[in-house]
Amino acid sequence: MNGDWLIRGRDGRLSVYLPTGDAVLCRAERGPGGPWSAPHRIGGDQKLRLSPAVGRGADSYTHLVSWRPTTSGESGLVHSTHFRPRLAALDWVPIGHPDKKGPDTGTPAVAVDAEGRAHVFVRNKGGGVSMVAQKEKGGWDPWRDLKGRDVQGELAAVSGESGRVELYAAVPGGILHWRQEEPGAQPALEEAIEAPVRPGTLRALATSAAGTTLFYTDDSGDLCAWRPGGKPVALLASAGPGPVSAVRCELDGHDCTLLAQRSSSGRVAFAAYPTEQESAGAWWTESGPQLPADAGVSLAVDEDDRVVAATLSPSTGQLLLTRRKDEPGLALEAWREV
Repeated sequence: MNGDWLIRGRDGRLSVYLPTGDAVLCRAERGPGGPWSAPHRIGGDQKLRLSPAVGRGADSYTHLVSWRPTTSGESGLVHSTHFRPRLAALDWVPIGHPDKKGPDTGTPAVAVDAEGRAHVFVRNKGGGVSMVAQKEKGGWDPWRDLKGRDVQGELAAVSGESGRVELYAAVPGGILHWRQEEPGAQPALEEAIEAPVRPGTLRALATSAAGTTLFYTDDSGDLCAWRPGGKPVALLASAGPGPVSAVRCELDGHDCTLLAQRSSSGRVAFAAYPTEQESAGAWWTESGPQLPADAGVSLAVDEDDRVVAATLSPSTGQLLLTRRKDEPGLALEAWREV
């Protein structure tokens, strides 16, 4: 899944989105802290392919985007909205192809602006990025070419606290950044920096009223943080090979950024530091059992403002969950299978 797949819905219940071979399943809390519902299929019977993208708006609605097979050797993108975790999601709606038609071109990314409009980004056949966005009163705008070239790996889309949509992409030896100048505007390519970034490790998070922070792993194995307009900062050595999950939360009265990543040992590693104060330093603390190599981790904050972490292994379907205890620091409950 591209994006956080552990989501707090409009009713305060947590839900998880589980990719299968040709569908996305959802499980949701029946009440605070569980129990959880059985998996149910999202968006009807449409068969999907590749990893879907997930995005959450300020209205707490979840938007999902995926590729579906169309004719032989070709694919098209589809979109669904899930308003509440325990209700059925809308059926998948076709939203086209960045090159009008052809095979899938890469994993999409989705961000939702302050008006609740989904913005879908995907690499095009030219190696740049294209975007399609929902209209405020329904339907979709035409596809737009945002330019760029030699884009690699998954894109990282995010909405800032202002609701303006931003996008990050890795290219050979660097990072590209697009941002909306005003709500509803086409995101513009604002900045490109030289950075030895590993494709497939990007994760973006809104960290202040003014902007967002991109986390990525560089060629030396360091986990770095970058805010446009400044220089990247090496935060700490990466715990493992994949992207981190990140969430802002309150720890002991401080606004903190919490990171989680499947470590090279197979367990989940956590690190926290004061938001946008990378100079304060951070260090990993591992938790839970050893996980399969394909296991991912996602973070959220529940309706009681407690941090929740979940891990999911697509190969086994095993879903594990833990919550922060009601005590100082980042003490976690025992991991349990959902």
